[in-house]
Amino acid sequence: MYDTTDNTGKTKGDSKIIRIDEQEIRSHLDRIVKGTVEDTLNSLLDAEADAICQAGRYERTPDRLDTRAGYYSRKLQTKAGEVQLKVPKLRKLPFETAIIERYRRRESSVEEALVEMYLAGVSVRRVEDITEALWGTRISPSTVSDLNKKIYGRIDEWRNRPIRGEHPYVFLDGIWLKKSWGGEVHNVSILIAIGVNQMGYREVLGVCEGSREDKESWSSFLRHLKERGLKGVRLVTSDKSMGLLETLPHFFPEALWQRCIVHFYRNVYSAVPKGKAREVSLMLKAIHNQEDLKAAREKAEAVVEKLKAMKLQKAAKIVQEGYEETLSYFHFPSEHWKRLRTNNSLERLNREIRRRTKVVGNFPDGESALMLVSARVRHVASTQWGKRAYMNMEHLREQILEQENNAIVS
Repeated sequence: MYDTTDNTGKTKGDSKIIRIDEQEIRSHLDRIVKGTVEDTLNSLLDAEADAICQAGRYERTPDRLDTRAGYYSRKLQTKAGEVQLKVPKLRKLPFETAIIERYRRRESSVEEALVEMYLAGVSVRRVEDITEALWGTRISPSTVSDLNKKIYGRIDEWRNRPIRGEHPYVFLDGIWLKKSWGGEVHNVSILIAIGVNQMGYREVLGVCEGSREDKESWSSFLRHLKERGLKGVRLVTSDKSMGLLETLPHFFPEALWQRCIVHFYRNVYSAVPKGKAREVSLMLKAIHNQEDLKAAREKAEAVVEKLKAMKLQKAAKIVQEGYEETLSYFHFPSEHWKRLRTNNSLERLNREIRRRTKVVGNFPDGESALMLVSARVRHVASTQWGKRAYMNMEHLREQILEQENNAIVS
């Protein structure tokens, strides 16, 4: 075996090996490419200026239309990096270059892409990473600020758009988020309304900030919906909020109120030992699986008596006092019952909101919370969630027609 090392410990022949610093070469090539792109673009700008003047920079001809008046600098982002353009200025004629126009179009398209990314739920930090990967530089803080202002404007426009047509079914809910204020963390409530229109499609009707889910907050929200054109409401489904119940008749007196049965069940479970929860769950579900309103009421009374026999007095009281609030859906077509008796239609939206806001943590203020929730809700509503028919409203039209005919006969 031959020794290939010398007295210094280096491998023999090391002096003949050429070591390449790949990072240095890459950096050098980037500088060359960037410099070439910059020189080429500036040469094109000079050529365009000459064409407009119909003469070279110092050329004197009878056909000359204008003369140069120096340059102004402008930065341009390219795949090779940021280059410095020297845009010619003319004394009389406007210098409208195709290069700058292309830059403006690309700048606008990039801005639109950033807005859409943010509205689709991409975080600002992720947007910065994407722009760096695509164009070699990160968007500046001022660009982020301008972007947010533009987004806020668009979202406010969407939130305040007119509500067209009638919405027989409306679902209301609120979601709680955290905001930082004066070094302390406070709750902020975002109120959401969705409706099913006459064609059977779901629509997001409104998103507003409410300091609390109290009478004042719900009153402001319902007024906001009504002023924008919400009408034709026949049933409102929600959790039991006293503020909402006090306010709803003032704005939609003809509408019935349906208490979400899932929230009702949870209230009952809170008074039931874990060992009996499954049995009680089957009893409650039996109430809402009856064939009509009369049978459901009879079943509810039977459940109350059985709960009392099981020594579950508190649970029996909750059922007895609250079951009637959960039976309003029986006044509508049976084909719609499953959809109307719960607030599940809002669950997809709530899941998306929680997923998107979880990475934010505490919001700096209520407006930022409102904007992000609205952006997420708007995005989800534009997907299959809002494009797929949710109910066949022909059943409701037939029921209304039958009721009107019966009223005429009687």
